[in-house]
Amino acid sequence: MADYHFVYKDVEGASTQWDDIQRKLGNLPPKPPAFKPPPFEPAADPDSAPKDKSWIDQKTEEELEDLEDDLDDDRFLEEYRKRRLAEMREAAKVSKYGSVMQISGSGFVQEVSQAPQDVWVVVLLYKEGFPDCTVLLRCLEELAVKYPATKFVKIISTECIPNYPDCNLPTLLVYNSGAVKANYVGLYSFGRRCTPEGVALVLCQSDPVLNDGQSVGERSQKAVLEGVRRRFIEKIVTEHEDQDDGGSSSD
Repeated sequence: MADYHFVYKDVEGASTQWDDIQRKLGNLPPKPPAFKPPPFEPAADPDSAPKDKSWIDQKTEEELEDLEDDLDDDRFLEEYRKRRLAEMREAAKVSKYGSVMQISGSGFVQEVSQAPQDVWVVVLLYKEGFPDCTVLLRCLEELAVKYPATKFVKIISTECIPNYPDCNLPTLLVYNSGAVKANYVGLYSFGRRCTPEGVALVLCQSDPVLNDGQSVGERSQKAVLEGVRRRFIEKIVTEHEDQDDGGSSSD
């Protein structure tokens, strides 16, 4: 016996006229929309992207090397490619430290005096149990993370200098090319309240001691110095705002 309830549907999801009548009467749910594939969009062609400085900046060192013969017609981009490649190679040579390393008296010459000439070394003379030493060490640990191309080390004061007075702790020595470039005795050398921003500002007053390792050259040094000054000012402004808020709430 024939099945009179069979409804034919084609590949597009269309139905018979009977179905349409039943939907109008509410006996069938609304007809689902016909399937339509998304419009075809060809994949982006990397070679069709505009070639400018930002395009060069996105390339890896290996990709820049492969472009050596492709930019001969564009003298500006070829010169920029060479300069960018040189910067990347130079930056790769910069040592990365990223923490405050403990050293001993026997290792001072190797770790500090014989450090590479392009590396600044910040040496903390300290002793355990001195609160001021702990405060300054915490500041240096934060700076070591932000500026991993600057070498930060700590050494027990009397291991570095026999009979060094405890009243001078903490002491910070700054070395470059095997010579002392600056020294700071006592916590108050870094202001009334010792903060990482304040220590960074003092360290960079006369020389570009801090190095983030991201780029090289005079432009990079200026960028680091500007960043140090900006963070110091932001810290001062934030402290004043907090003090003002505290004073208002107490009234």
